[in-house]
Amino acid sequence: MPSTTTIIIGGGVIGLSTAYHLARKHFGRIIVLEKGPVGDGSSSRAAGIITGLLWSKTGVLARKLSLARYRELSDELPGYRFHDVGCLNLFDPADWPEREALLPLYDRLGAPYEILSAAEIRKRWPELTPVDEIIGLFDPLGGYSEPEEYVPALAAKCRELGVEIREQTQVNGFLTRNGAIAGVDTASGIVEGDAVICTVHTWMLQLMETLDRPLPMKAFVHQRYVTAPLPAPLHIPAVNANPQGGYIRPALGNRVLAGGETAWREEFRTPSLDFRMTELAVPPAVGAALTTNMTPLLPILAQTGWESEKVGLIAFSLDGEPILGPVQGLPGLYLGCAFHSGGFAYNPAAGFLLAEYVTSGQTSLDVMAFSPNRFAPGPTAEYLAATVIQADAVRRRH
Repeated sequence: MPSTTTIIIGGGVIGLSTAYHLARKHFGRIIVLEKGPVGDGSSSRAAGIITGLLWSKTGVLARKLSLARYRELSDELPGYRFHDVGCLNLFDPADWPEREALLPLYDRLGAPYEILSAAEIRKRWPELTPVDEIIGLFDPLGGYSEPEEYVPALAAKCRELGVEIREQTQVNGFLTRNGAIAGVDTASGIVEGDAVICTVHTWMLQLMETLDRPLPMKAFVHQRYVTAPLPAPLHIPAVNANPQGGYIRPALGNRVLAGGETAWREEFRTPSLDFRMTELAVPPAVGAALTTNMTPLLPILAQTGWESEKVGLIAFSLDGEPILGPVQGLPGLYLGCAFHSGGFAYNPAAGFLLAEYVTSGQTSLDVMAFSPNRFAPGPTAEYLAATVIQADAVRRRH
């Protein structure tokens, strides 16, 4: 076992997944620092949907890795099971050509799919009633995870493998030595390490400012709801309902989980490192609008109501792709953030790849398209200075 110490900032699914993969490699001492309880940020507020049918070669290959790992994790993590019900991506005629152009990429990379008409969707899943003009792109390998099962199971496995998880420990900055990152400054003192992996979602902006290394990221408030129990289980795949501006899937206890965009809302600027997502709220009309939008697609929603609401943040980079890898000019620092609404979908692959970067300096999958170093200072400053509404951000769903 190497006599190294790796510090992971953030106890959400990206940080825990990275710790898990490092621990499986027996890579020295591994410390996870989380300012609240594990999963306290967006991880506990996620929909957990995953599809492999993304918009770039790197994204498709990373999701293939995630989908394979999710199925393995169902065997490796007691109390967790990946729900392999598939993922149905819906498009209206105006948006379909952009996705149709990606089908050769999926063929080349071995990402399976089916193209379904609205009539075929209604026949296969009678509970879904898309209008005739809708086109479906079905991912048979897709599905979803329940955050309340996955997060505690992954944290428990990390602890079993020897990972130190320090909750209620806020990181306020970095320790540098001879131009390299040598640890972090926490509310309770300095923690030194040979590598620091930062996975703190929108708090990343404040932490990187302490190093004078801004990142072109924007965050938006996002809300998801769960219904009261239905009389019987719902037999549908996870659905990215793009024409409705949201998504739906089955949930525990014969429930339905749904979420939707609020396209009119301006970006949310995380005010400080002390900020907690419990401080977020949405107008009551947002839940009512989601019911109105989704009921024509899933009529059974008219027979129930929203039992719970969770509000979190989704984060986008300037080009809409994740930010993952080592930071040029700051040896020892690695980032994993800006996974749009797909942090849960990416986390098995993201943790695996970050662990590879730390242990060997390179990855088995070429993810240079996700590099933190791809953004020039000028466009970064311009993007951060602008105020963006969600409708004008790059649309990325799971």
